[in-house]
Amino acid sequence: MTTMTDTSPREFKMPDVGEGLTEAEILKWYVQPGDTVTDGQVVCEVETAKAAVELPIPYDGVVRALHFPEGTTVDVGTSIIAVDVAGGAPASAPASVPAATAAPAEAAAPARPAAKPEPVAKKPERKPVLVGYGVAESSTKRRPRKGVPAAAVPAEDTLYAATAIQGVQGELNGHGHAAGGQRPLAKPPVRKLAKDLGVDLATITPSGPDGVITREDVHAAVAPPKAPEPVAQAPVAQAPVTQAAPAASAPAPVASYDGARETRIPVKGVRKATAAAMVGSAFTAPHVTEFVTVDVTRTMKLVEELKQDKELAGLRVNPLLLIAKALLVAIRRHPDINASWDEAAQEIVVKHYVNLGIAAATPRGLIVPNIKDAHAKTLPQLAESLGELVSTAKEGRTSPAAMQGGTVTITNVGVFGIDTGTPILNPGESAILAVGSIKPQPWVHKGKVKPRQVTTLALSFDHRLVDGELGSKVLADVAAILEQPKRLITWA
Repeated sequence: MTTMTDTSPREFKMPDVGEGLTEAEILKWYVQPGDTVTDGQVVCEVETAKAAVELPIPYDGVVRALHFPEGTTVDVGTSIIAVDVAGGAPASAPASVPAATAAPAEAAAPARPAAKPEPVAKKPERKPVLVGYGVAESSTKRRPRKGVPAAAVPAEDTLYAATAIQGVQGELNGHGHAAGGQRPLAKPPVRKLAKDLGVDLATITPSGPDGVITREDVHAAVAPPKAPEPVAQAPVAQAPVTQAAPAASAPAPVASYDGARETRIPVKGVRKATAAAMVGSAFTAPHVTEFVTVDVTRTMKLVEELKQDKELAGLRVNPLLLIAKALLVAIRRHPDINASWDEAAQEIVVKHYVNLGIAAATPRGLIVPNIKDAHAKTLPQLAESLGELVSTAKEGRTSPAAMQGGTVTITNVGVFGIDTGTPILNPGESAILAVGSIKPQPWVHKGKVKPRQVTTLALSFDHRLVDGELGSKVLADVAAILEQPKRLITWA
Protein backbone atom coordinates (compact mmCIF):
# COMPACT_ATOMS: atom_id res chain seq x y z
CA MET A 1 0.00 0.00 0.00
CA THR A 2 1.37 3.41 -0.95
CA THR A 3 1.39 5.92 1.89
CA MET A 4 1.29 9.70 1.83
CA THR A 5 5.01 9.91 2.61
CA ASP A 6 5.86 7.97 -0.57
CA THR A 7 4.96 10.90 -2.84
CA SER A 8 5.36 13.96 -0.64
CA PRO A 9 8.26 16.12 -1.90
CA ARG A 10 11.15 17.26 0.26
CA GLU A 11 11.93 20.95 -0.08
CA PHE A 12 15.63 21.87 -0.09
CA LYS A 13 16.09 25.43 1.15
CA MET A 14 18.84 27.90 0.29
CA PRO A 15 21.38 27.51 3.12
CA ASP A 16 23.59 30.20 4.63
CA VAL A 17 26.81 29.09 2.94
CA GLY A 18 28.74 31.96 4.47
CA GLU A 19 28.39 33.46 7.90
CA GLY A 20 25.30 35.60 8.30
CA LEU A 21 24.67 36.09 4.56
CA THR A 22 21.06 36.76 3.63
CA GLU A 23 20.91 35.83 -0.07
CA ALA A 24 22.64 33.98 -2.90
CA GLU A 25 22.32 33.95 -6.69
CA ILE A 26 21.72 30.67 -8.53
CA LEU A 27 24.45 30.52 -11.16
CA LYS A 28 23.77 27.10 -12.67
CA TRP A 29 21.52 24.08 -12.21
CA TYR A 30 23.17 20.68 -12.64
CA VAL A 31 19.85 18.77 -12.57
CA GLN A 32 16.43 19.07 -14.19
CA PRO A 33 12.93 17.81 -13.21
CA GLY A 34 12.78 14.03 -13.56
CA ASP A 35 16.46 13.48 -12.76
CA THR A 36 17.41 11.07 -10.00
CA VAL A 37 19.58 12.56 -7.25
CA THR A 38 21.54 10.90 -4.47
CA ASP A 39 22.56 12.01 -1.00
CA GLY A 40 25.57 14.32 -1.35
CA GLN A 41 25.17 15.01 -5.08
CA VAL A 42 25.82 18.59 -6.18
CA VAL A 43 22.64 20.02 -7.70
CA CYS A 44 23.52 23.67 -8.29
CA GLU A 45 26.16 26.36 -8.04
CA VAL A 46 25.35 29.60 -6.20
CA GLU A 47 27.20 32.86 -5.69
CA THR A 48 27.05 34.70 -2.40
CA ALA A 49 28.46 38.10 -1.58
CA LYS A 50 31.77 36.41 -0.84
CA ALA A 51 32.30 33.39 -3.07
CA ALA A 52 30.81 30.88 -5.49
CA VAL A 53 29.99 27.51 -3.93
CA GLU A 54 28.23 24.32 -4.96
CA LEU A 55 25.32 22.87 -3.00
CA PRO A 56 24.88 19.12 -2.41
CA ILE A 57 21.40 17.65 -1.88
CA PRO A 58 21.02 15.92 1.51
CA TYR A 59 18.77 13.03 0.41
CA ASP A 60 17.95 10.54 -2.37
CA GLY A 61 15.00 10.93 -4.70
CA VAL A 62 13.70 12.28 -8.00
CA VAL A 63 13.66 16.00 -8.82
CA ARG A 64 10.09 17.23 -8.99
CA ALA A 65 10.64 20.96 -9.59
CA LEU A 66 13.22 23.73 -9.70
CA HIS A 67 11.62 26.75 -8.07
CA PHE A 68 13.92 29.42 -9.53
CA PRO A 69 15.72 29.80 -12.88
CA GLU A 70 19.43 30.47 -13.23
CA GLY A 71 20.39 34.08 -12.50
CA THR A 72 17.79 34.51 -9.74
CA THR A 73 18.83 35.91 -6.36
CA VAL A 74 17.13 33.93 -3.60
CA ASP A 75 16.86 34.71 0.12
CA VAL A 76 18.45 32.29 2.56
CA GLY A 77 15.80 29.89 3.90
CA THR A 78 13.73 29.91 0.70
CA SER A 79 13.05 26.53 -0.94
CA ILE A 80 14.88 26.21 -4.26
CA ILE A 81 14.24 22.60 -5.31
CA ALA A 82 11.61 19.93 -4.58
CA VAL A 83 12.60 16.26 -4.52
CA ASP A 84 10.23 13.30 -4.36
CA VAL A 85 11.54 11.03 -1.62
CA ALA A 86 9.76 7.66 -1.50
CA GLY A 87 11.55 5.80 1.26
CA GLY A 88 13.50 2.98 -0.36
CA ALA A 89 11.64 3.12 -3.70
CA PRO A 90 14.16 5.19 -5.67
CA ALA A 91 16.90 2.75 -4.71
CA SER A 92 15.14 -0.22 -6.34
CA ALA A 93 13.12 1.42 -9.11
CA PRO A 94 14.65 2.26 -12.51
CA ALA A 95 15.95 5.83 -12.74
CA SER A 96 13.47 6.65 -15.51
CA VAL A 97 10.48 5.84 -13.30
CA PRO A 98 9.54 8.58 -10.82
CA ALA A 99 9.38 7.50 -7.18
CA ALA A 100 5.70 8.44 -7.04
CA THR A 101 4.81 5.77 -9.64
CA ALA A 102 7.02 2.94 -8.39
CA ALA A 103 5.08 -0.30 -7.93
CA PRO A 104 4.44 -1.35 -4.32
CA ALA A 105 5.92 -4.78 -5.06
CA GLU A 106 9.23 -3.17 -6.10
CA ALA A 107 9.40 -1.09 -2.96
CA ALA A 108 8.63 -4.10 -0.80
CA ALA A 109 11.25 -6.38 -2.31
CA PRO A 110 14.68 -4.95 -1.48
CA ALA A 111 16.33 -8.37 -1.94
CA ARG A 112 16.16 -8.24 -5.76
CA PRO A 113 18.69 -5.48 -6.45
CA ALA A 114 21.08 -7.01 -3.92
CA ALA A 115 22.71 -9.02 -6.70
CA LYS A 116 23.23 -6.05 -9.02
CA PRO A 117 26.11 -4.34 -7.16
CA GLU A 118 28.32 -7.40 -7.93
CA PRO A 119 29.20 -6.23 -11.48
CA VAL A 120 29.99 -2.82 -10.05
CA ALA A 121 32.79 -4.31 -7.97
CA LYS A 122 34.30 -5.73 -11.16
CA LYS A 123 35.16 -2.40 -12.72
CA PRO A 124 36.87 -2.90 -16.09
CA GLU A 125 38.98 0.21 -15.60
CA ARG A 126 39.74 2.86 -13.03
CA LYS A 127 40.49 6.40 -14.00
CA PRO A 128 42.69 8.75 -11.97
CA VAL A 129 41.18 10.65 -9.07
CA LEU A 130 40.81 14.39 -9.58
CA VAL A 131 40.27 16.80 -6.73
CA GLY A 132 36.53 17.26 -6.25
CA TYR A 133 35.49 14.37 -8.53
CA GLY A 134 36.07 11.07 -6.77
CA VAL A 135 36.69 7.93 -8.84
CA ALA A 136 35.23 7.82 -12.35
CA GLU A 137 33.85 4.49 -13.52
CA SER A 138 33.27 3.21 -17.03
CA SER A 139 29.70 2.11 -16.30
CA THR A 140 26.71 4.08 -15.09
CA LYS A 141 26.39 1.96 -11.96
CA ARG A 142 27.41 3.02 -8.49
CA ARG A 143 29.84 1.13 -6.36
CA PRO A 144 28.48 0.21 -2.91
CA ARG A 145 29.22 2.57 -0.05
CA LYS A 146 31.24 1.26 2.84
CA GLY A 147 29.13 0.06 5.72
CA VAL A 148 25.92 0.07 3.67
CA PRO A 149 24.19 -3.22 2.73
CA ALA A 150 24.24 -4.02 -0.97
CA ALA A 151 20.43 -4.02 -1.06
CA ALA A 152 20.40 -0.34 -0.08
CA VAL A 153 22.62 0.72 -2.99
CA PRO A 154 20.80 1.77 -6.19
CA ALA A 155 21.74 -0.34 -9.17
CA GLU A 156 21.46 2.43 -11.76
CA ASP A 157 21.56 6.22 -11.79
CA THR A 158 20.90 8.74 -14.51
CA LEU A 159 23.65 10.83 -12.89
CA TYR A 160 26.91 9.72 -11.31
CA ALA A 161 27.28 9.34 -7.54
CA ALA A 162 28.88 12.15 -5.54
CA THR A 163 30.40 12.14 -2.07
CA ALA A 164 28.51 14.33 0.41
CA ILE A 165 31.32 16.61 1.49
CA GLN A 166 31.95 20.27 0.76
CA GLY A 167 33.98 20.84 -2.36
CA VAL A 168 32.95 17.62 -4.16
CA GLN A 169 31.52 18.45 -7.53
CA GLY A 170 30.59 16.76 -10.81
CA GLU A 171 31.13 17.85 -14.37
CA LEU A 172 27.81 18.04 -16.18
CA ASN A 173 26.81 19.51 -19.50
CA GLY A 174 24.36 22.35 -19.90
CA HIS A 175 21.34 20.01 -19.63
CA GLY A 176 22.29 18.54 -16.29
CA HIS A 177 23.04 15.04 -17.67
CA ALA A 178 26.34 13.28 -17.94
CA ALA A 179 27.62 13.75 -21.47
CA GLY A 180 27.44 10.48 -23.36
CA GLY A 181 26.75 8.60 -20.13
CA GLN A 182 30.15 9.64 -18.75
CA ARG A 183 31.21 12.96 -17.28
CA PRO A 184 34.17 14.82 -18.82
CA LEU A 185 37.22 14.82 -16.57
CA ALA A 186 38.55 18.27 -15.67
CA LYS A 187 39.88 19.93 -12.56
CA PRO A 188 37.70 22.60 -10.87
CA PRO A 189 39.78 25.57 -12.20
CA VAL A 190 39.45 24.22 -15.74
CA ARG A 191 35.71 23.73 -15.28
CA LYS A 192 35.42 27.33 -14.06
CA LEU A 193 37.40 28.57 -17.09
CA ALA A 194 35.14 26.65 -19.46
CA LYS A 195 32.05 28.12 -17.82
CA ASP A 196 33.41 31.68 -18.09
CA LEU A 197 34.21 31.17 -21.78
CA GLY A 198 30.89 29.46 -22.51
CA VAL A 199 32.47 26.17 -23.55
CA ASP A 200 30.67 22.84 -23.09
CA LEU A 201 33.25 20.38 -21.76
CA ALA A 202 31.36 17.51 -23.36
CA THR A 203 32.34 18.85 -26.81
CA ILE A 204 36.08 19.02 -26.07
CA THR A 205 38.56 16.31 -27.01
CA PRO A 206 40.89 15.98 -23.99
CA SER A 207 44.65 16.03 -24.47
CA GLY A 208 45.70 15.46 -20.85
CA PRO A 209 46.78 12.13 -19.39
CA ASP A 210 43.99 9.56 -18.99
CA GLY A 211 41.50 11.75 -20.83
CA VAL A 212 41.72 14.82 -18.57
CA ILE A 213 40.69 18.14 -20.13
CA THR A 214 43.33 20.85 -19.70
CA ARG A 215 43.25 24.65 -19.80
CA GLU A 216 44.88 24.51 -23.24
CA ASP A 217 42.02 22.33 -24.50
CA VAL A 218 39.47 24.90 -23.32
CA HIS A 219 41.35 27.81 -24.89
CA ALA A 220 41.73 25.83 -28.11
CA ALA A 221 37.96 25.32 -28.21
CA VAL A 222 37.35 29.07 -28.37
CA ALA A 223 40.35 29.87 -30.56
CA PRO A 224 38.64 29.38 -33.97
CA PRO A 225 36.10 32.24 -33.51
CA LYS A 226 38.94 34.62 -32.69
CA ALA A 227 41.05 33.65 -35.70
CA PRO A 228 39.29 35.92 -38.24
CA GLU A 229 40.07 39.08 -36.22
CA PRO A 230 43.72 39.45 -37.36
CA VAL A 231 42.60 38.78 -40.97
CA ALA A 232 40.19 41.72 -40.86
CA GLN A 233 42.86 44.01 -39.45
CA ALA A 234 45.66 42.88 -41.76
CA PRO A 235 44.80 45.19 -44.68
CA VAL A 236 44.89 48.19 -42.34
CA ALA A 237 48.38 47.35 -41.14
CA GLN A 238 49.65 46.84 -44.68
CA ALA A 239 48.12 50.03 -46.04
CA PRO A 240 48.70 52.90 -43.61
CA VAL A 241 47.04 55.36 -45.97
CA THR A 242 44.86 58.16 -44.64
CA GLN A 243 41.91 56.81 -46.60
CA ALA A 244 42.18 53.36 -45.00
CA ALA A 245 42.13 54.58 -41.41
CA PRO A 246 38.40 55.46 -41.25
CA ALA A 247 37.46 52.14 -42.81
CA ALA A 248 39.44 50.24 -40.17
CA SER A 249 38.07 52.16 -37.21
CA ALA A 250 34.43 52.31 -38.25
CA PRO A 251 33.37 48.67 -37.69
CA ALA A 252 35.28 48.31 -34.39
CA PRO A 253 32.46 49.48 -32.05
CA VAL A 254 29.92 47.33 -33.91
CA ALA A 255 32.10 44.21 -33.59
CA SER A 256 32.71 44.85 -29.90
CA TYR A 257 29.21 45.84 -28.81
CA ASP A 258 26.95 44.30 -31.48
CA GLY A 259 25.66 47.75 -32.35
CA ALA A 260 24.51 48.54 -28.81
CA ARG A 261 25.39 51.94 -27.42
CA GLU A 262 25.09 50.83 -23.82
CA THR A 263 25.60 47.65 -21.80
CA ARG A 264 23.95 47.09 -18.44
CA ILE A 265 25.65 44.76 -15.97
CA PRO A 266 23.57 43.54 -12.98
CA VAL A 267 25.31 44.25 -9.67
CA LYS A 268 25.16 40.95 -7.80
CA GLY A 269 27.16 38.71 -5.52
CA VAL A 270 30.72 39.82 -4.82
CA ARG A 271 30.43 43.09 -6.73
CA LYS A 272 27.27 44.06 -4.88
CA ALA A 273 28.84 43.28 -1.50
CA THR A 274 32.04 45.15 -2.40
CA ALA A 275 30.09 48.23 -3.51
CA ALA A 276 28.06 48.31 -0.30
CA ALA A 277 31.14 47.76 1.85
CA MET A 278 33.13 50.51 0.14
CA VAL A 279 30.29 53.02 0.41
CA GLY A 280 29.83 52.15 4.07
CA SER A 281 33.55 52.43 4.76
CA ALA A 282 34.05 55.68 2.85
CA PHE A 283 31.18 57.46 4.61
CA THR A 284 31.65 55.94 8.06
CA ALA A 285 35.38 56.02 8.71
CA PRO A 286 37.15 59.37 8.25
CA HIS A 287 39.94 58.49 5.85
CA VAL A 288 43.39 60.06 5.87
CA THR A 289 45.98 59.06 3.25
CA GLU A 290 49.71 59.76 3.47
CA PHE A 291 52.35 59.14 0.81
CA VAL A 292 56.07 58.45 0.68
CA THR A 293 58.38 57.76 -2.25
CA VAL A 294 61.22 55.40 -1.46
CA ASP A 295 64.32 53.93 -3.09
CA VAL A 296 63.81 50.14 -3.04
CA THR A 297 66.90 49.16 -5.04
CA ARG A 298 68.36 47.15 -2.17
CA THR A 299 65.04 45.37 -1.63
CA MET A 300 64.91 44.38 -5.30
CA LYS A 301 68.45 42.99 -5.07
CA LEU A 302 67.47 41.03 -1.96
CA VAL A 303 64.47 39.58 -3.80
CA GLU A 304 66.76 38.23 -6.52
CA GLU A 305 69.08 36.72 -3.90
CA LEU A 306 66.20 35.09 -2.03
CA LYS A 307 64.99 33.43 -5.22
CA GLN A 308 68.22 31.41 -5.14
CA ASP A 309 67.88 30.49 -1.46
CA LYS A 310 67.24 26.79 -0.87
CA GLU A 311 64.88 27.57 2.02
CA LEU A 312 62.58 29.39 -0.41
CA ALA A 313 62.90 26.98 -3.34
CA GLY A 314 59.59 26.52 -5.13
CA LEU A 315 57.92 29.39 -3.25
CA ARG A 316 56.55 32.67 -4.53
CA VAL A 317 59.34 35.22 -3.94
CA ASN A 318 58.62 38.76 -5.16
CA PRO A 319 58.68 42.35 -3.84
CA LEU A 320 55.21 41.89 -2.29
CA LEU A 321 56.68 39.28 0.06
CA LEU A 322 59.19 41.73 1.53
CA ILE A 323 56.64 44.57 1.57
CA ALA A 324 54.28 42.35 3.58
CA LYS A 325 57.10 41.47 5.97
CA ALA A 326 58.03 45.14 6.31
CA LEU A 327 54.44 46.05 7.21
CA LEU A 328 54.29 43.26 9.79
CA VAL A 329 57.49 44.55 11.42
CA ALA A 330 56.11 48.11 11.42
CA ILE A 331 52.90 46.88 13.09
CA ARG A 332 54.95 45.08 15.72
CA ARG A 333 56.74 48.34 16.50
CA HIS A 334 53.47 50.29 16.54
CA PRO A 335 50.72 47.81 17.54
CA ASP A 336 48.00 50.45 17.95
CA ILE A 337 47.69 50.67 14.16
CA ASN A 338 46.28 47.13 14.17
CA ALA A 339 42.87 47.95 15.61
CA SER A 340 39.18 48.39 14.87
CA TRP A 341 36.42 50.77 15.94
CA ASP A 342 33.53 49.34 17.96
CA GLU A 343 30.71 51.80 17.30
CA ALA A 344 28.20 50.13 19.62
CA ALA A 345 30.55 50.08 22.62
CA GLN A 346 32.38 53.25 21.61
CA GLU A 347 35.70 51.48 22.09
CA ILE A 348 38.93 50.99 20.16
CA VAL A 349 39.74 47.28 19.90
CA VAL A 350 43.49 46.66 19.51
CA LYS A 351 44.21 43.27 17.94
CA HIS A 352 47.18 41.27 19.25
CA TYR A 353 47.31 39.26 16.03
CA VAL A 354 47.61 40.27 12.39
CA ASN A 355 45.35 38.74 9.74
CA LEU A 356 47.02 40.28 6.70
CA GLY A 357 44.60 40.93 3.83
CA ILE A 358 45.74 40.98 0.21
CA ALA A 359 43.37 42.68 -2.24
CA ALA A 360 42.87 40.50 -5.32
CA ALA A 361 41.06 41.32 -8.56
CA THR A 362 39.07 38.33 -9.86
CA PRO A 363 36.50 37.85 -12.65
CA ARG A 364 33.78 37.98 -9.96
CA GLY A 365 35.07 41.27 -8.56
CA LEU A 366 37.46 42.51 -5.91
CA ILE A 367 38.01 40.21 -2.93
CA VAL A 368 40.30 40.54 0.09
CA PRO A 369 41.30 37.15 1.50
CA ASN A 370 43.67 37.29 4.43
CA ILE A 371 46.55 35.30 5.86
CA LYS A 372 45.61 34.23 9.37
CA ASP A 373 48.17 35.03 12.10
CA ALA A 374 50.63 36.43 9.56
CA HIS A 375 52.60 38.05 12.38
CA ALA A 376 53.73 34.63 13.63
CA LYS A 377 54.99 33.32 10.28
CA THR A 378 58.58 33.05 9.15
CA LEU A 379 59.56 34.41 5.75
CA PRO A 380 59.24 30.99 4.03
CA GLN A 381 55.88 30.41 5.72
CA LEU A 382 54.68 33.86 4.66
CA ALA A 383 55.83 33.19 1.07
CA GLU A 384 53.93 29.89 1.03
CA SER A 385 50.77 31.51 2.39
CA LEU A 386 50.94 34.34 -0.15
CA GLY A 387 51.35 31.86 -3.00
CA GLU A 388 48.36 29.80 -1.88
CA LEU A 389 46.22 32.90 -1.37
CA VAL A 390 46.94 34.30 -4.84
CA SER A 391 46.50 31.01 -6.72
CA THR A 392 43.28 30.20 -4.87
CA ALA A 393 41.85 33.65 -5.63
CA LYS A 394 42.72 33.42 -9.34
CA GLU A 395 41.03 30.03 -9.60
CA GLY A 396 37.88 31.36 -7.90
CA ARG A 397 38.16 28.94 -4.98
CA THR A 398 38.52 31.46 -2.14
CA SER A 399 36.24 30.43 0.73
CA PRO A 400 34.09 32.88 2.72
CA ALA A 401 36.11 32.08 5.85
CA ALA A 402 39.31 33.20 4.13
CA MET A 403 37.84 36.69 3.65
CA GLN A 404 36.72 37.23 7.23
CA GLY A 405 38.56 38.55 10.26
CA GLY A 406 41.14 40.70 8.46
CA THR A 407 42.93 43.37 10.50
CA VAL A 408 45.06 45.27 7.95
CA THR A 409 45.32 45.10 4.14
CA ILE A 410 47.83 45.54 1.31
CA THR A 411 46.66 46.47 -2.19
CA ASN A 412 49.26 46.22 -4.94
CA VAL A 413 48.16 48.67 -7.63
CA GLY A 414 51.68 48.66 -9.04
CA VAL A 415 50.96 45.49 -11.01
CA PHE A 416 48.70 47.63 -13.23
CA GLY A 417 51.45 50.21 -13.82
CA ILE A 418 49.92 52.70 -11.37
CA ASP A 419 52.21 54.91 -9.28
CA THR A 420 49.94 55.38 -6.27
CA GLY A 421 46.36 55.87 -5.09
CA THR A 422 44.12 56.62 -2.13
CA PRO A 423 42.78 53.21 -1.10
CA ILE A 424 39.53 52.84 0.85
CA LEU A 425 39.67 50.87 4.07
CA ASN A 426 38.40 47.34 4.15
CA PRO A 427 35.39 47.48 6.54
CA GLY A 428 36.35 46.75 10.13
CA GLU A 429 40.03 47.58 9.62
CA SER A 430 41.99 50.68 10.52
CA ALA A 431 44.69 50.77 7.81
CA ILE A 432 45.40 49.77 4.22
CA LEU A 433 48.74 50.09 2.40
CA ALA A 434 48.81 50.74 -1.35
CA VAL A 435 51.98 49.80 -3.24
CA GLY A 436 52.74 51.56 -6.51
CA SER A 437 54.75 50.35 -9.50
CA ILE A 438 58.49 49.87 -9.02
CA LYS A 439 60.49 51.41 -11.86
CA PRO A 440 63.85 53.09 -12.48
CA GLN A 441 63.94 56.81 -11.77
CA PRO A 442 66.69 59.40 -11.30
CA TRP A 443 67.49 59.50 -7.59
CA VAL A 444 70.08 61.23 -5.43
CA HIS A 445 72.20 58.38 -4.03
CA LYS A 446 75.37 59.11 -2.06
CA GLY A 447 75.46 62.67 -3.34
CA LYS A 448 75.04 61.77 -7.01
CA VAL A 449 72.05 61.46 -9.28
CA LYS A 450 71.75 57.83 -10.33
CA PRO A 451 69.03 55.59 -11.76
CA ARG A 452 67.45 53.72 -8.85
CA GLN A 453 64.44 51.44 -8.38
CA VAL A 454 61.77 53.68 -6.86
CA THR A 455 58.18 53.22 -5.70
CA THR A 456 55.50 55.24 -3.92
CA LEU A 457 53.64 53.92 -0.89
CA ALA A 458 50.26 55.25 0.28
CA LEU A 459 48.79 54.47 3.68
CA SER A 460 45.11 55.18 4.36
CA PHE A 461 43.91 54.96 7.95
CA ASP A 462 40.85 55.58 10.10
CA HIS A 463 41.42 58.94 11.77
CA ARG A 464 39.07 58.05 14.62
CA LEU A 465 41.62 55.68 16.10
CA VAL A 466 44.82 56.43 14.18
CA ASP A 467 46.15 59.96 14.44
CA GLY A 468 48.67 61.56 12.11
CA GLU A 469 51.65 60.71 14.29
CA LEU A 470 50.88 56.99 14.49
CA GLY A 471 50.05 56.69 10.79
CA SER A 472 53.20 58.59 9.82
CA LYS A 473 55.44 56.41 11.99
CA VAL A 474 54.05 53.21 10.51
CA LEU A 475 54.44 54.43 6.92
CA ALA A 476 57.94 55.76 7.65
CA ASP A 477 58.97 52.40 9.14
CA VAL A 478 57.76 50.48 6.09
CA ALA A 479 59.67 52.84 3.82
CA ALA A 480 62.82 52.62 5.94
CA ILE A 481 62.78 48.81 5.85
CA LEU A 482 62.33 48.72 2.07
CA GLU A 483 65.20 51.20 1.65
CA GLN A 484 67.45 49.22 4.02
CA PRO A 485 66.04 45.67 4.18
CA LYS A 486 68.62 44.67 6.79
CA ARG A 487 66.26 46.38 9.25
CA LEU A 488 64.06 43.30 8.88
CA ILE A 489 66.66 41.68 11.12
CA THR A 490 67.61 44.55 13.42
CA TRP A 491 64.05 45.75 14.04
CA ALA A 492 62.44 42.34 14.27
